[in-house]
Amino acid sequence: MIPKEMIEKLNEHRFSALPLVEELQMKIGENVETILKVVSKRIQEARDQKKFLLITLMDKTGSIRAIDWFNAEENFSKINEGDVILVRGKMVHFEDRPQLNIGRQKDAITLLQESQYDFHRFVEISRYDLEKLYEALTNFISEIQDEDYKKLLEKIFVNDKNLVKLFVQSPAAVYVHHACVGGLLEHTVSVASSCTNCCENYKFLNKDLLITGALLHDIGKIYEYRITGKGIEVTNEGEMKGHIVLGLEIIRKYAQMTNLPHYKLLELEHIILSHHGELEWGSPVLPKTAEALVVHMLENMDAKLARFRLIGEKEIKSNSNKNWSEYDKNLGRRIWLRRWENGD
Repeated sequence: MIPKEMIEKLNEHRFSALPLVEELQMKIGENVETILKVVSKRIQEARDQKKFLLITLMDKTGSIRAIDWFNAEENFSKINEGDVILVRGKMVHFEDRPQLNIGRQKDAITLLQESQYDFHRFVEISRYDLEKLYEALTNFISEIQDEDYKKLLEKIFVNDKNLVKLFVQSPAAVYVHHACVGGLLEHTVSVASSCTNCCENYKFLNKDLLITGALLHDIGKIYEYRITGKGIEVTNEGEMKGHIVLGLEIIRKYAQMTNLPHYKLLELEHIILSHHGELEWGSPVLPKTAEALVVHMLENMDAKLARFRLIGEKEIKSNSNKNWSEYDKNLGRRIWLRRWENGD
């Protein structure tokens, strides 16, 4: 089920042991060599009118500013946004943050091909066993009592091997939440599990519709994102249509193949269309059934809690000893890190 190239030989590439951004931040004063992706570049002038190249570089653990004082124009022409480079220089602390001062040698920046580095530098793999997650997904399907919904789910998640392969490896986002190989599967199973628990408390819910909607709410993301040697990228279809429309197309295709009754398809489509919850958040319609509202609220909760966890784990790794995280624009707040010993 899981593509070989996505899960094996994680450390066989020559440069796989080089430090990540989060490790560079602890190497102030040291000469370093590492592999990073170019996010942005621009030529600027210092006060003495000397030109320098300012680059923002990143990997899966964060981003860092880099300055080239020696070969600014040459390296500006050499690299483009999205390129992966081997870069050499010295770590310094400037303006209250770590900075990489690129070396003076001509090969301080070297362009790399995908075969020369481990793509896992730019994308994580789910912390959970993907085979077990897929088994959990199929268990949800086996518990569906409605034969029409079960037939639809089996056609998509069991019989279509190519779609299953895409679904198992797909991320749920480029950055915000579950941005990893298997992230979509992880998010989907988590939402379906929460929906199952919700049904225990709210007996009036149509459980089969709810679980079917939970399992399919983000399925369009299999075509919205792709994983390359440079990390997670948005596809042309993803940019032009978005995963809600792509998901609707997938469901209609398989609903026709399985003769799903129109009224059942309509309620399922409504869950897909409304799962972002608000018009300004990208849904063309507000949730107007109880099941649509539950899917929206629980998938939103799962995404936000994943973000909370990610921020907390990064702060712990940074050894910053701060009580509060930096402001997170996706959550619109700072996160309390429970370090009572550091303050009142």
